[in-house]
Amino acid sequence: MTTMTETSVREFKMPDVGEGLTEAEILKWYVQPGDTVTDGQVVCEVETAKAAVELPIPYDGVVSELRFPEGTTVDVGTAIITVDVSGGAAAQAPAGQPQAAPEVPAQPQVPAQPGEEPKKEARQPVLVGYGVSTSATKRRPRKGAEATAPAPAQAIQAELNGHTPAPVADRARPLAKPPVRKLAKDLGVDLATITPSGADGVITREDVHAAATPAVAPAPATEAPAAARPAPAPAVTHDGARETRVPVKGVRKATAAAMVGSAFTAPHVTEFVTVDVTRTMKLVEELKQDKEMQGLRVNPLLLVAKALLVAIKRNPDVNASWDEANQEIVLKHYVNLGIAAATPRGLIVPNIKDAHAKTLPQLAQSLGELVSTAREGRTSPAAMQGGTVTITNVGVFGVDTGTPILNPGESAILAVGAIKLQPWVHKGKVKPRQVTTLALSFDHRLVDGELGSKVLADVAAILEQPKRLITWA
Repeated sequence: MTTMTETSVREFKMPDVGEGLTEAEILKWYVQPGDTVTDGQVVCEVETAKAAVELPIPYDGVVSELRFPEGTTVDVGTAIITVDVSGGAAAQAPAGQPQAAPEVPAQPQVPAQPGEEPKKEARQPVLVGYGVSTSATKRRPRKGAEATAPAPAQAIQAELNGHTPAPVADRARPLAKPPVRKLAKDLGVDLATITPSGADGVITREDVHAAATPAVAPAPATEAPAAARPAPAPAVTHDGARETRVPVKGVRKATAAAMVGSAFTAPHVTEFVTVDVTRTMKLVEELKQDKEMQGLRVNPLLLVAKALLVAIKRNPDVNASWDEANQEIVLKHYVNLGIAAATPRGLIVPNIKDAHAKTLPQLAQSLGELVSTAREGRTSPAAMQGGTVTITNVGVFGVDTGTPILNPGESAILAVGAIKLQPWVHKGKVKPRQVTTLALSFDHRLVDGELGSKVLADVAAILEQPKRLITWA
């Protein structure tokens, strides 16, 4: 029997899958000790403070050890899996038995049904930094997947949705994006039992919710839109306990650290103004019918964003940051406009790069792409860096206003409250008008009361008289 030497064992360390991240949580292992792996094969899925990412391994061999179980948070640079690259299964053959001659690696194949030709599996993307593998990706099939059939309740739900349940054995591993896998894990739904409705056989969030419907009570009609609230938390059996402890990790941990650092570093000031936005709401309806805006995201937030950009143009000193190390104020001649978004993984703030240079249709397109990407959990770390000012729309939750905390490194954040029909004095008479409350928080080291007031007053003036977008822009 061949003896395994130290040089035959390779350690795969947790990489920095973002920019400057220090740790990641192992969500799922796709291999087990004894499994054969190839260069570029995805071996696990991890979650960082930014997103969920699948990790491919950069060499061939046989898995020797998984260093950490699922659910463990591991520091970047720590070995998470060891692989024997000396010859794999041949090195472990019993003594006295001849070893097979090495063969040229063939394209990995997905297990096929009896009588069918083996199917080659589609290549998975390679993580930046590992290069491109010359061999195709192979994933370990789920144990027992060939014998698994959709549960009766889920099959009925699939038929009601107009889908015909497909044999689970047709695919080695269900196709789904990381946030969808996380949602399925939280709801206790086996992806292998779901009939996908997405393009190219990809399982969607709706498919997961449909599969979980028999076990989840319907949401009240008055509940906030699904896009505006986090995904349901996993069920917890209290067993009479008076408290439940939830580990702080991932996006929530990063958000908490950033907010604490901002709140106790930058001296916050918040100012408020209540404004009649009836004309803005009428303009929104008119823009929806405009040919140039067809197919674009047109809503009050779009005009609030444009109003803030115009206010910054009129008061450019508000768009700055504080350099503590050099004791300098850094004035920004560009605006990367952050939009706070609630996602299943927590609150994130991606930003629209160079928003100041965009026309209204371009801004609408960028805003739509930003929101869609955030909802699908595909926001990249780069999209959440370099912001200069932010908008948070608390009005979608029915909240009048708030005192938002600055994102680290930014000078101001604008909170937009709910737009409600209220009695308002208009042209000397009390009339029902669409009214909202704006709140602007700013770093008092950079922005004094006069400058902050001018910015907030300009935003309010534009929303009250949207024609100022033409004269002031």
